Amino acid sequence: MVIYGVAALAACLLIGTLVGELLGVAVGVDANVGGVGFAMILLVLVTHWLRQKGRFPEVTEQGVLFWSAMYIPIVIAMASSQNVVAAVTGGPMAILAGLGALLAGGALVPVLARIGEPAEPLPPLTPVAETAAADEKQGA
Repeated sequence: MVIYGVAALAACLLIGTLVGELLGVAVGVDANVGGVGFAMILLVLVTHWLRQKGRFPEVTEQGVLFWSAMYIPIVIAMASSQNVVAAVTGGPMAILAGLGALLAGGALVPVLARIGEPAEPLPPLTPVAETAAADEKQGA
């Protein structure tokens, strides 16, 4: 059922928020430190584990996909805007930490791109899809 996917997402968000709050208390910051990130990582791990066990039906996956398409990008955008405001008002060390994380992430892109086996290329467009694409170009 779709509701199980939504429940899995909600549980991961609650656990991630709790971990982020606890991490904030541990480092002495009055804020949630990485709660959304922990929630996303937990969601990926839980759904992968459920797929391996054969306990993640496609209908349940639709619930996760729906909210991941709607909710997670909005939360990330909200969190990133708060982080930018905090970085600008927090001084040069916050900005340097953000730039360091950006550079480290950019440096890891080629490393992560090499993980796994190369995939097969997509099949060519069907004649119906090609006709529709040509019609769209003429109409634009």
